[in-house]
Amino acid sequence: MNTPLISFQGADIQNGESIVIYGMNMEINQGDFVYIVGKVGTGKTSIIRTMIAENRLHGGEGNVCGYDLRTLRDREIPFLRRKVGVVFQDFQLLMDRSVHDNLEFVLRATGWKDTSSIEKRITDVLEDVGMSTKSHKMPHQLSGGEQQRIAIARSILNSPAVIIADEPTGNLDNETADGILNLLLRINRENGTAIVMVTHNRGIFEKYPGRVFVCKDEACTEHIDNEVIDLALTI
Repeated sequence: MNTPLISFQGADIQNGESIVIYGMNMEINQGDFVYIVGKVGTGKTSIIRTMIAENRLHGGEGNVCGYDLRTLRDREIPFLRRKVGVVFQDFQLLMDRSVHDNLEFVLRATGWKDTSSIEKRITDVLEDVGMSTKSHKMPHQLSGGEQQRIAIARSILNSPAVIIADEPTGNLDNETADGILNLLLRINRENGTAIVMVTHNRGIFEKYPGRVFVCKDEACTEHIDNEVIDLALTI
């Protein structure tokens, strides 16, 4: 039996000084496409911050890509993050450098040294996300959808086992959002990369089915009942 890429047992998830989710159980395996849904303030983003060790695990057990979150040392965090690609709602590209230089910065920061290997990897990921002709562009010269494609390219540079996407379509129109979802689905299906997506958009996981974890009442549990999911998202 394969070991889960991400596993939590009885985990208490913290935001600042407050526990926002108690006793969470979650397992995510290779090839999974997982949504974490819920109203604003229910702990969705705190969960993914815990996954990438931005928030410390407060209680219970947690393991991400072979790293025990209870005993993780600060010097190990960069190695954990090489195995996890992260895509943000606001793209978080470096605005003072080109697309190419954004990607090169990440590769060199994660230990790549050989220039020819770096150039080949940049070419490959830009081709993967349909942005081969944009290498020389500055972020402000790109549309929102194009910037998000570059952010996804950045997230797959080190061939991560998991991509964590925090509201990746939140700033995009519906047509552009569809393109981003289809790109993530293709990466999921072709590479077996697990996708964990935070969203409050009911339409997304109706159109692109996956496993659904619902954050509500200081808990996060998996549901297949559409009525439960609807209630959790009702404002």
